[in-house]
Amino acid sequence: MTRFRFLHAADLHLDSPLRGLDADASAPARRIREASRAALDNLVGLALRERVDLLLVAGDLYDGDWQDYRTGQALVAAFARLTRAGIRVVAIRGNHDAESVLTRSLRLPEGATLLSHRRPESLELPELGLAVHGQSFAQRAVVENLALVYPPPLAGRFNIGLLHSSAAGHAAHETYAPCAIAQLAGHGYDYWALGHVHERAVLHEAPWIVFPGNLQGRHINEPGAKGASLVTVREGRVAAVEHHALDVVRWQRLALDLSGAADLAAVQDRARDAIGAAVEAAEGRLLALRLELGGTTAAHSALARDPEALRAHLRSAGLEAAEADSFWIEAVRLATRAPGAARAAGDDAPARLLGAVRDIAAAPRTAPELASALQDYATQMLARAPGLREALPAGHPALLLAEGELPPELLRQARDLLLARLTEEEGACG
Repeated sequence: MTRFRFLHAADLHLDSPLRGLDADASAPARRIREASRAALDNLVGLALRERVDLLLVAGDLYDGDWQDYRTGQALVAAFARLTRAGIRVVAIRGNHDAESVLTRSLRLPEGATLLSHRRPESLELPELGLAVHGQSFAQRAVVENLALVYPPPLAGRFNIGLLHSSAAGHAAHETYAPCAIAQLAGHGYDYWALGHVHERAVLHEAPWIVFPGNLQGRHINEPGAKGASLVTVREGRVAAVEHHALDVVRWQRLALDLSGAADLAAVQDRARDAIGAAVEAAEGRLLALRLELGGTTAAHSALARDPEALRAHLRSAGLEAAEADSFWIEAVRLATRAPGAARAAGDDAPARLLGAVRDIAAAPRTAPELASALQDYATQMLARAPGLREALPAGHPALLLAEGELPPELLRQARDLLLARLTEEEGACG
């Protein structure tokens, strides 16, 4: 049987809309918006350098029912670079692009095939001794097990199943085209090229059942290296499955333990070292960081006083170790405690006030009057800035307040500020 290699990619989400970037003047919005196209260019470049025989894309070429045909043209141009080099392309639609005007009307170059959504389809490539079986989504919500009706393997062929599916389930992704790993493993195919789950995962070997993850992380909940799997087949068997990072923007949560930091300068020293190491590990990619500060520190009061100033201080610390265009601080999450945190355990008036804030944070619905007052305030503030409501991402504290909810995170911050102020006053009195 012929030896060959193929690339397995999924979830390109080309030109995925990213909400909330315009609300942050410091965000490198253009670089992040263009990242999906740049990652696609990297995928094509890898295929050409490695001289693979085939590219498989397991769904979600686009992100919704877009009608900007420049997005479609970008995909056609990328696929055409491959087909002109003799590299075949086989793809399916997933839940995000099932109803897309682009995929319904897109004419792919010769040598690139989009498998049918009506029924499972088999594409034989006899020159490679290969058969690819797959089915596109007909609509966004496919809840039946598509793999049950995939055709049996073709004798004398290396058989690949191309499937967009949540497989046995994943907490971060909706359940679409569910199937059991044992069912896939027993179907008789040599390799299952899955899509939908954005984290790389090898569910089974012999046969291989693989999620390559998405090509480019789109937000902080898609952290780490993203890319595609390069598969080598020799004598009808999988000889190697190698992950290649192709992302151009790397998202990362960076935890900083500030225990024992005496002041803001000490905090900045630790931030400088941590950010510098993280940027180096990103290997030239733009690093989008969410800094998560924890530990008991005498600097807590200074950190909690002004969130924007804190972010600026941390940015300045990072600039001591890395170039300005190499990282962006997406957000700072403060979970430090003052050394006098035990102050909240007393029974005097300040301790009771701290306890009341703590109780509201634990059960926000117990404070309807506070929620109503803050709702009025948030609604007024959003009304003063045209377009801000639409620009903020879903779940932003300002939007939650305007809907009458009390975000526990904001209440915890209020408690931290109150505790810090009390600690400062006690220190001054001492």
